[in-house]
Amino acid sequence: MRFHDHRQAGEELARLLLDRAADNDGTDVIVLALPRGGVPVAAEVARTLGVPLDVLVARKIGAPRHPEFGIGAIAGEDPPVYDRRALQMLGLAEDELASDVARERAELHRREALYREGRPPPAVEGRTVILVDDGLATGVTARAALRHLRSRRPARLILAVPVCAPDAAETIRRDADDVVCLFRPNSFRSVGEWYEEFAQVSDDEVIATLRDPGFVRSGPGTRPASHRR
Repeated sequence: MRFHDHRQAGEELARLLLDRAADNDGTDVIVLALPRGGVPVAAEVARTLGVPLDVLVARKIGAPRHPEFGIGAIAGEDPPVYDRRALQMLGLAEDELASDVARERAELHRREALYREGRPPPAVEGRTVILVDDGLATGVTARAALRHLRSRRPARLILAVPVCAPDAAETIRRDADDVVCLFRPNSFRSVGEWYEEFAQVSDDEVIATLRDPGFVRSGPGTRPASHRR
């Protein structure tokens, strides 16, 4: 199973989540995307469910000289979440990554300001939060985001992705109430290999999506379409 692009992956994921929405306990629902790749996927989910869309910015901490390999991540002002096995394998200590953490924290703040355009972070307390990304490889970035969200006391916390590495999905279950994944290939090297078109999502695309008047704003009081009267 491969997806044509982010949008088609979001449509497939939305159909599965819509089926589950009928079992929702009635709490307000909000979809949060992990930018940037998660935004076009989450947009289709939010549009199908008829619920608010917003973003949660988290930043990966890459391995020295191999920044694409995530060994940790940050969200909000929380301390970094690290992949302990990766640190041990690379012979790294947390304090050796202090400058990397500071750099990623600055970039996190820059993107939050850019994407939010003065809007406050969405209220999540007492709501069902569906956190969406375009795929789950090591899972460390999603883990940091989920732990940050958990501290804000949602009623239910769901991670939804089109494709995921099986071991990452099992590991992250400790941080989410549910993990929804369409495809769990046994052979998993990268998220991009499961998309025919995996173009990088730009900041401009993220901003345009969040400005789309077709989306419900992120205040509480909105239920999935299946619950509307």
